[in-house]
Amino acid sequence: MARITKLPDDYVAPAGSISQPSTTMKSPEQGPALPPQMAEEKQSVDDLVKDLKKSPFFMTSLEDAGDEENPELDAIRALIYEDSRAETASNFREQGNEEAKLRHWREAKDLYTKGLAALKAKRKDEDPTGKDEDEKEVAVKELLLINRALCHLEIQNYRSCTLDCMAALSINPRNVKAHYRMASAFFSLDKLAEAASTCNAGLLVDPTNSPLSALDQKIKSKQEIQDAKGRKKLEEADRTRKEVAMVNIALKARQIRTRNTGQPPEMKDAAVKLTPDPLSPTSTLVFPIVVLYPLHLQSDFIKSFGEEEALQSHLEYLLPLPWDKLGEYTVKGVEAYLETVEGGLIKWGKKVELLEVLSGGKVEIVNGLIKVNVVPKTRASEWIETVKKKKNSK
Repeated sequence: MARITKLPDDYVAPAGSISQPSTTMKSPEQGPALPPQMAEEKQSVDDLVKDLKKSPFFMTSLEDAGDEENPELDAIRALIYEDSRAETASNFREQGNEEAKLRHWREAKDLYTKGLAALKAKRKDEDPTGKDEDEKEVAVKELLLINRALCHLEIQNYRSCTLDCMAALSINPRNVKAHYRMASAFFSLDKLAEAASTCNAGLLVDPTNSPLSALDQKIKSKQEIQDAKGRKKLEEADRTRKEVAMVNIALKARQIRTRNTGQPPEMKDAAVKLTPDPLSPTSTLVFPIVVLYPLHLQSDFIKSFGEEEALQSHLEYLLPLPWDKLGEYTVKGVEAYLETVEGGLIKWGKKVELLEVLSGGKVEIVNGLIKVNVVPKTRASEWIETVKKKKNSK
């Protein structure tokens, strides 16, 4: 056994026998020095993460492997796909079926997708080949597609469902499940013509198929509802067109001028109309009117002003105004003016009916809206002069 000899207190080591520590110390913040092979070239964090992801242990996607050779990944792939392509795809299908039984649609869809990917993998040298193997692969591909279509249908990926069904039908045009699931997806997308066509194609294959027959009735019922809505919409559009035409006839008959600028104001359902019968030119015309108080930059809106009504009847419920602190706006204390076609002003007497002011062509209705300016009598001259100055300055 080795012995440890205690050196005397006055022992001095020979020169050069013991290496002396470096006088240059690294600070704690700098950390320990890197080994020479690692200190030669610094690597960024992003590059380090990229290199780590090339290892199967840290890999999140097969795309992380890149185009470089990766023996570790190849080994894992070999372990996973040690069966033939058809057998591997069938295994994924069985796993997907188990998830589908539990209504785990997304998990099942992913497994069916892996099965389809396995069929696209490169065959190994030892894999079986020939017509029988090709037929096996086509058969399992059809099953994977139709099963994945069900998953898409359940999670409302309707377009993906139709694409998988089309692919399955390209393999086997007599696949009734493919017809049913594709028709169901089209039905959910409100593509009733495509749904009916697909459903009929399936019924030609299996006329007694109950799910297809039930779906066919649902499609027909929904189509009838949509057809009825379409007819109603056309009837409403036709009635609106006739009402507009009748309003124009009534305006011309009363010699009322109108003009559209192409930029009508937003008035919701307010418009020039005939009432009570919109299709009778002898009905009463009603107009939307905006009442402007230009001296105070305020306004009111009258949705329906009859052609036989006078302004006073409306002023009586509009006045007094809540913001009129001086009490300038009263029925007797205001005057009303309309702008003429030439850009001048015409006074509208408070007891004069609207039709009398509009007929004759001096005033025009712009974009279906009448604008009337209301000012206090005491300030009417002042406002009129202001309007004239603005007109002359243009």
